[in-house]
Amino acid sequence: MTKKIKISELSEFDASEYLNSEEDVAAYLTAVLEENDPGLLAAALGDIARKEQEDFERLKAELALAFAAPESSYQPLTAVDVIARNQG
Repeated sequence: MTKKIKISELSEFDASEYLNSEEDVAAYLTAVLEENDPGLLAAALGDIARKEQEDFERLKAELALAFAAPESSYQPLTAVDVIARNQG
């Protein structure tokens, strides 16, 4: 027997949650363009724009925290120090 589900009980699908790389975005747009539906294309572009805005806001928040650190938390490093740190 098939269980019936009310539409109101379904969670909202947000494609932007799955756009984690440029390849994901390209595949999404390719699939949408194959449908030849202007409304679907408009919605997809909105999904992509929303994801980019969310990523930008997250980056701004991270940078705000980094730049809010007191001067005493910074260490002067030479290029040699940075290279050594990144190799280890």
